[in-house]
Amino acid sequence: MQVARAGRDAKEDLTVELSPSTAGVEIELESSVATFYGARIREVVGEALEALGLGAVKATVSDRGALDWVIQARVEAAARLLAPEAIGDRQALPAMAAGAAAVEVPRDRMRRSRLYLPGDQPDLMINAGLFKPDGVILDLEDAVAPPQKFAARYLVRNALRAVDFGGAERMVRINQLPRGLEDLPEIVAQPVDTLLLPKAERGGDVVAVAERIRELTDRTIWLMPILESALGVENAYAVASADRTVVALAFGAEDFTRDIGAARTDKGTESFVARSKLVLAARAAGVQPIDTVYSDVANEQGLLASCREAIALGFDGKGCIHPRQVRTIHEAFCPSDRDVAYAVRVKRAMDQAEARGDGVISIGSKMVDPPVVARAMRVLELARFYRIDLERFGR
Repeated sequence: MQVARAGRDAKEDLTVELSPSTAGVEIELESSVATFYGARIREVVGEALEALGLGAVKATVSDRGALDWVIQARVEAAARLLAPEAIGDRQALPAMAAGAAAVEVPRDRMRRSRLYLPGDQPDLMINAGLFKPDGVILDLEDAVAPPQKFAARYLVRNALRAVDFGGAERMVRINQLPRGLEDLPEIVAQPVDTLLLPKAERGGDVVAVAERIRELTDRTIWLMPILESALGVENAYAVASADRTVVALAFGAEDFTRDIGAARTDKGTESFVARSKLVLAARAAGVQPIDTVYSDVANEQGLLASCREAIALGFDGKGCIHPRQVRTIHEAFCPSDRDVAYAVRVKRAMDQAEARGDGVISIGSKMVDPPVVARAMRVLELARFYRIDLERFGR
């Protein structure tokens, strides 16, 4: 007998086994919350099967507290494995949550932190917005084992509809091309803001994704290619400038060091040249450079040092693999009192020069060049974002 299975035996998740039935829809349920929610779980499973057009199937469900949108995703994944032709383009979609509707995200929005969430673990998605990362990444690539990738696509799709991630930019890391193109139909129809392109190596990789997105939707969805190989770094500018929807260029240290045959170290000397080249290419293309993740989640001081190094190299943000890293990253990218005080002095000198009709800006006897003014304006912009009281610096 043909049997299709989807899901995980984990908290806030479930496993669903579907097989043909001669007695209409049959649902066998085992659940840790059956006493309170058994009837509701059966109802959601039944409604999902009905939406998918399956009326002669037996569903064996083992539940550990899954929410409705998770149940729907797991049922659909199993159903598509069982009878893909019978289902066609039918879907078992959750209703759009109040906080999940698509809003326009500016291309230059703040991207200090982006929190990776495995695309097959709903328990990590539900409360991710509470940690206030600048972006959440629902990961379909490295964080998901190959046998789980098919089902994860539907889970991520439903999460985009059903989970309120707060003010975080909603990102999805698709699979490496060409498989990543198969992820797009389910993902781009949902309220996703940005797609991450893993192991990008050529401008054509970006173009292929951008053109497919435009075939599927009229919405603008931003792209963030990740450079994770020697070839990708060599082609950094071509990747960054390949399409108008590229907003950032990210670095992936683990795959890069493996590709060049080096061990990753805390000092980062093995990737210094590559990261510097990425920053140059990103700035030349007018997009944001984003640094790699720091993998030791228990080492806060190491993360802080890594952030300071990234800032010194010109990066605008870092990836993070644990919620506890978000606060440290945000603190690191906050301008210091010294930087803010100097920026205020530069702005005051600039205002005074303009009032005099003088094109020369100076602080005391020192001339202030245009690049210094531009940096000061960026510091003040960051200070306002962090809600730093500029009045205390004599503004």
